[in-house]
Order: sequence, then structure tokens, then C-alpha cells
Amino acid sequence: MFKKILIANRGEIAIRIIRACKDMGIKTVAVFSTADKDALHVQYADDAYCIGPPPSSESYLKYANITSVADFANVDAIHPGAGFLAEDAQFAEICEAHQITFIGPSIDDLLTMGDKVRALETVVKAGLKNVPGSQGRKRKKDKRATVETAEEAADLAEKIGYPIGIKASAGGGGRGIRIAHNRPSLFNLFHIAKAESEAAFGNGDVYVEKWIEDARHIEVQILGDSHGNVVHLGERECSIQRKQQKLLEEAPSASISTKVRNDICKAAVKAAKSIGYRNAGTIEFVVDKDEKYFFLEMNTRIQVEHTITESITGIDLIKEQIRIAAGEELGYGQSDIDLTGHAIECRINAEDPANQFMPSPGLITHYNPPGGNGIRVDDCIYTGYTVPPHYDSLVAKLIAYGRDREEAIARLKRALSEFKIDGIKTTIPLHQNILNDERFLNRTIFTNFLETS
Repeated sequence: MFKKILIANRGEIAIRIIRACKDMGIKTVAVFSTADKDALHVQYADDAYCIGPPPSSESYLKYANITSVADFANVDAIHPGAGFLAEDAQFAEICEAHQITFIGPSIDDLLTMGDKVRALETVVKAGLKNVPGSQGRKRKKDKRATVETAEEAADLAEKIGYPIGIKASAGGGGRGIRIAHNRPSLFNLFHIAKAESEAAFGNGDVYVEKWIEDARHIEVQILGDSHGNVVHLGERECSIQRKQQKLLEEAPSASISTKVRNDICKAAVKAAKSIGYRNAGTIEFVVDKDEKYFFLEMNTRIQVEHTITESITGIDLIKEQIRIAAGEELGYGQSDIDLTGHAIECRINAEDPANQFMPSPGLITHYNPPGGNGIRVDDCIYTGYTVPPHYDSLVAKLIAYGRDREEAIARLKRALSEFKIDGIKTTIPLHQNILNDERFLNRTIFTNFLETS
């Protein structure tokens, strides 16, 4: 087992990893930008080192700065967390060159599943269905399913019908997606999507596919070890979104049948086994109104919403990541995993829902998180802390667990009423509205939930 791990991340996920390491008796090293000098992850780690100025490109995304600290601190492994370098194959290669274990999947899996087009092709070979689109065409080997011109995209759209999703091949997490409802908007959005993809990911390749309306976004958590064992830990409902960014998640899904649940979980395990996947991963599906399901993408990292899977399984996913990276076997099979109860997570973001979700960084003048039976809070803030404007707006995750969905909702409502964050605007009022919405209570949940409220 590792003796010392560097956490190449910040915020609540860095704290989450530090806590898991402490539970395992592993020393931790935090890294931070100058904007994060007062952050909690800096205070909680055994050692902490500044790696640059506030911009991520000059700190949390700077390979040399992170590996220099790792070498100096003599760490055994690096955990990349849930963002920044978590799915960066080049960074994983650099770690390997420094003889430091990257706590995540293999470099080959990062390369394959990190490219959305290659991922589509890979899982189709394993028997999964993909949404109709450019990935189904015959094409030159070096071009795969990418679409190079708006005219080419428009021709395809005429065949499969509008609306059409234009997606960055290197994108993920809802980023790099534009939706065209007719030919004129397709021509306009196609060029915007390519430019955004190039700016965000350094890769302007895009592909197109049928955009499924009234869709459910369902994802399956899987774990695989280096000994060929793969299990799923159930599915999560992630349909409550804003601009393809998740806001509220629950496990198990509230909107699919038992048959679809069983089918997609088996399909996820089959896909992971087909590539010999190792470590934690999430295979995401879109389910249409007729309960047909299609592969969406695979996230080769720990997810923000891993907490609700932990709640219904009792399995610490961060510890499992560390154990697997150290070469240990899972030590259990699918029949050993007991899915019990219901869990819901609210992402508490420093944003103003009443003002088009404008970011709301600033000084927190009072902070009082909720507690009680079935309540968990993963946060990174405190009274007197200043939320910096440079990073993701997530400041806390509120998780409620109950024997069933009704109890989880009741506990979540109570916890939200107790949750006090003064000095900044947050998404707490939005979550209260969602939990009181009859559609949510009746399990009528789609990815356009907020747009149709």
C-alpha cells in the first residue's frame, strides 16, 4: 500500500480524498494556487505546496509544477480527483515516467475512452447501442466519426432528423455540446462548436448525433481491478441539469423500469470487461421516452456524485480507487454488493439562480451546514473563507439517505431549510423549488426539466 499520496486537485474532492487517505493511514500532500492559500484542503493535508498563480493553466493544470512537488515530497502516487488532470493521458504518462502511480485507469483506457468518438466505437464492438449519428457511417480510418464541415453535418441531419447534437470529440461532463433544431442553426452552431472545442480541449474535432428529447440521463458506476474483476454498483439518475451540467442526482434512478435498470448495469459491466478496465469509472446512457437506451460516454474518473452510490452500497469509492491502483483485488463479486435505500445529492454552487446563474464568489460571512440522521455534507468552505472566482462554483454537496425515496426527500428538504450560507448567493433556493415540484415528486424527470418548469 502507498505511504504518501499527492492530491492534484482542490475543493471538496481534495478534502474527500485526504479523509480517505487518513482513514487508511496514508500521508497526504496538497497542492494549491495562491488563490487557495487559505483553503481547507491545504489545512487538512500533512504537507502543502504552492504550485502557481490563480489561473488553472498556471497551477492545477501545470504538469511540471505538480510533478516537481511530487518528486520533492517523495510521494508514491498521485490522485487527480474529479477534474483538472483526472482524465489526462499525457499526465498519467508523465507520472509513469517519474515512477509515480497514477490513481486511475490505464493510459490506454484514458486515450480510448477519453476520446468520445473512439469510446463510441469501442463500446459498439462490445454490443452497446449508440445514438444515431456520424459514428455509424463508413469513413476513413484516421477520421473515425468526426464531421469536418457544416454541409456534411447538414446532410446527415436530413437523414436522421432534427434536433441534432454537435459534440466535441474530446469533451465531457456536458461541456462542448450545441443543439441545432434546424438547418440554419446547424450551420451557425457547427462553427461555434468547433471553435469552442479547440479553445477548451485543444482539439477542434466534433461529431454529430440525434438529440433525444424528453431524455433521461442515467449512469452506471463500475469498478474494475487489474486481475480482471469488474462489478457495477448500481445506477444513478442525473437528469436534473442546467445546460447539460448536473445539479441534482439520485440513486437508484427514479424514472426507469427494473428491466432497463438490470439491462444497462449488465451492459456497463460488459463494456468495461471488453477493454479490461481498471479503477473507478462511470458509463453513461441516455434513455428515451420509450425506454430505449443508448451509450452516451464513459467518464474515466471518480464522479462528483459518487457520494450517493457510497450511501446505497456502503462502499468507499475513493478507498477502492486507492486499493485498486496499489494492485489489490476487489475481493468481492457482484452478488456481494447490496443496494439498499435511496440517496439524493444536491450540488450547492456559488451561483445566483434568480439572476441567470451568475457566479457569486466572495466572502462567506456565516456558514452553518445541516446535520442529523441520513445527512452528509462534503464541503470546502467555512465562515470567513473567500470563494475565489477562478474555479468551478461547487462549494458543497448535500447528500440525504433514506430507507426509500420519500424519506430521502423529506430529509433533504429539512437539511436544505437548515443550510445557511451568508455572504454569497447559492443554488439552495433552486433545490428547494425542485424538491417541491410535483413532477419531481411524481418521478417525471427529464434532462429538460428546468427549461420546461
